[in-house]
Amino acid sequence: MFGDQYYLLLVVPTLLLSLWAQFMVKSTFEKYSKVPCSKGMTGTDAAALLLRTNNINDVRIEPISGSLTDHYSPSDKKLRLSEPVYGSTSIAAVGVAAHETGHAIQHATRWGPLGMRSTLVPVANIGSRIGPWLAIVGLAIPASSSYSNIGSLLLNIGIVLFSGAVLFYVITLPVEFNASHRAIKVLRANNVLSEDELNGVKKVLTAAALTYVASALTAIASLLRIILLSRRRR
Repeated sequence: MFGDQYYLLLVVPTLLLSLWAQFMVKSTFEKYSKVPCSKGMTGTDAAALLLRTNNINDVRIEPISGSLTDHYSPSDKKLRLSEPVYGSTSIAAVGVAAHETGHAIQHATRWGPLGMRSTLVPVANIGSRIGPWLAIVGLAIPASSSYSNIGSLLLNIGIVLFSGAVLFYVITLPVEFNASHRAIKVLRANNVLSEDELNGVKKVLTAAALTYVASALTAIASLLRIILLSRRRR
């Protein structure tokens, strides 16, 4: 299964891209974590400013352990900032905090794609965990055997489930890009950072965006591989 030509041609390049994207986001974040912003604003300060600017008063900002574990939770309206972001005055910290606050703004304004992504979370969890395995089992059953119908059924169910996960990855892209756009726009409008500092923020957020692009491409390539293998099985 994993030695087939489709895996080598489709999936391996996207996995390599994912490794490169992870390296880029870590190295870029580390670089700009050492550059303090001129106004001495922390990641928490930046997040609070963006929330106030958008008249959002019901989102709580709290620290979370780890690095690059920052996220916004729509279910309980909590903006969680990691240790290198929460109290840091670096350009990277302000940029990441502003980006995650962008998701809170999306939620407050009922931005469509964010709602779609939230709806797809359970589908994506099931599809990414079960879908590929069902497809693999289905492919392992020879089309010439007496159990070929069962194999075809498992294969089709696996493809449908995994397609839901792929859709989640695809919808994540505009959600992440829009959050960064909102962050840059508000930071510039409120003179939080200079243009040079904003360029640093853009580099951090662009590197982070690459990881989402790589994940989406890997998911699409994996789904395409399964579909091509299913046609070859027939």
